Amino acid sequence: MFRYERPQKGRLRQFHQLDVEVLGTDAPQADAEVVLMLWTFLTKLGLKNLSLELNSLGCPECRPVFHQRLRDFLGTIDHSQLCEDCNRRAGTNPLRVLDCKVPACKALVENAPSIADSLCPGCAEHFAQVRDILDSASLPYRLNDRLVRGLDYYQRTTFEVVSGEIGAQTAVAGGGRYDGLIKQLGGPDLPGIGFACGMERLALLYGEAQVPAPDFYLAVLDSRALNTALLLAQRLRERGFAGEVSFEARSIKAQMRQANKLRVKTCLILGQDEMEKGQIVVKDMATGVQKNIGQDDLEQALGFRKP
Repeated sequence: MFRYERPQKGRLRQFHQLDVEVLGTDAPQADAEVVLMLWTFLTKLGLKNLSLELNSLGCPECRPVFHQRLRDFLGTIDHSQLCEDCNRRAGTNPLRVLDCKVPACKALVENAPSIADSLCPGCAEHFAQVRDILDSASLPYRLNDRLVRGLDYYQRTTFEVVSGEIGAQTAVAGGGRYDGLIKQLGGPDLPGIGFACGMERLALLYGEAQVPAPDFYLAVLDSRALNTALLLAQRLRERGFAGEVSFEARSIKAQMRQANKLRVKTCLILGQDEMEKGQIVVKDMATGVQKNIGQDDLEQALGFRKP
């Protein structure tokens, strides 16, 4: 993806996106599932201090009513205090005025009408069902009637996950329903909803997160044991464990330093003697206690078995 404007912190001119789309249904359950999927994905990454914002943009039936109410309101404020972008948007796309981040503009539209008051019965019911599902799933969110989209094909549910840890651009990921887009592009009249995450922005946040420690570090004391160590580590990984293995035989002191740096609970030690006996040393890094076990018993010795 590429962007034209001057990028702020957390944004790049060239960037990559992860996208999720659900096509062919306008059911509120699909909206809720997509939101829950996004929240699960971000929290499983270990990201903290996230919050979900939620809004409904109405539909082609009820949104023109809100547009007129908003234009009437914008006609009552001092446009000389609006930024250049908002002065232009006021006539062409008034919804975007609500989304402006300039403090003076935000203050001027603080008392603007809320789109929630203009939703038709169908949109109001759809949004209520989405919220009911999220409430039942105990997913906290904040209603934000200033959360809008600049493109007309967006309608009904719109959402963002935000963070205060990446500068002025707080959105980690965002999405919404776009039931009219596929038809507008010349395809069938299929409804759709989806979201996008900027990969570089995720990486920026992930760098601040507390990355879980690996399950093990496998230290190699003899170069003749390197291949065996690699295959043992791969066996553990295939069974769900995470860990690192040394690619060279180094002193035990140097490799203990590496194990401590990784914050592993268990260090596995393999030398030529252990390899010849089909054994491996298992060391508890918290207590310093170590024991020799058979290599076939390695998974149980780590204290748990993953599927």
